[in-house]
Amino acid sequence: MKFLSALSLLVLALLGGCASTVTPPVLYVLRAEPPAGLAPPPLARSAAPPWQLMSPVRVPDYLDREAMLLPKGQNGLQPSTQQRWAELLSSSVPRVLAQDLTALTGEGRVWTGPAPRGLVVRGQLRVELLAFDVNAAASAVTLKARWTTTRPDGATQPLAQAHSATLSAPSLGPDADHLVSAHRLALWQLAQAIATTLD
Repeated sequence: MKFLSALSLLVLALLGGCASTVTPPVLYVLRAEPPAGLAPPPLARSAAPPWQLMSPVRVPDYLDREAMLLPKGQNGLQPSTQQRWAELLSSSVPRVLAQDLTALTGEGRVWTGPAPRGLVVRGQLRVELLAFDVNAAASAVTLKARWTTTRPDGATQPLAQAHSATLSAPSLGPDADHLVSAHRLALWQLAQAIATTLD
């Protein structure tokens, strides 16, 4: 009996020792600020009606998870057990994209959420991400997106115009921190591409 009690205490001690060495995951965020050195000078508020960024900004379902997906071979993806997103990409991407569009086009030029009564919008912007992946060498992030600008009046411009872009943002290294920075840069590049279509 004493032997069993001692054995139980030993097992519990070993389990406790193992539990104490478990490393908690690191959480990563897509920062609100533009990538270092790329922020344009502040633009004045425009008197022109704003564009309305419609919800949701769609993100592929396989990406919308807490675990960061890292490349595994040429075609595989490996969910990381130690690197996680602090918030789902379906939440962070629309927020960051809206902030980037505001920085690039001017305060008040992009409206998010339902338009309040009396607000006249220039048109509606719908965005969908088709891919947002780390390449096989973990040296860059590829972002593929399409977006549509729809105007309430097609008298001077087509009522709806479809656009697409494939962008590549280099990573300074294969570690998670550099890859997150590459994700952030790719979103900034997308905002630049979209901004050129919001005339």
